[in-house]
Amino acid sequence: MIIRILGTGCSKCDKLEKNAKKAVKELGIDAIIEKVSDLKEMVAYGVMELPALVIDDEIKSKGKVLSSDEIKKYLR
Repeated sequence: MIIRILGTGCSKCDKLEKNAKKAVKELGIDAIIEKVSDLKEMVAYGVMELPALVIDDEIKSKGKVLSSDEIKKYLR
């Protein structure tokens, strides 16, 4: 599983990454978490609201900092 956090490095993006790492750890899932800050790559996803959560190339959330519990729902 590949989880991507799309964002510019703002505090909201960092918080979403932290929550994603926590969710993965608590569920014991084998996943790669990548931070994507390249504007061209973000535009390729069609995302204009940041931060965004992408799991296996499917956009799950944009413009919102999900809690680790909310992220777990997408990971199950």
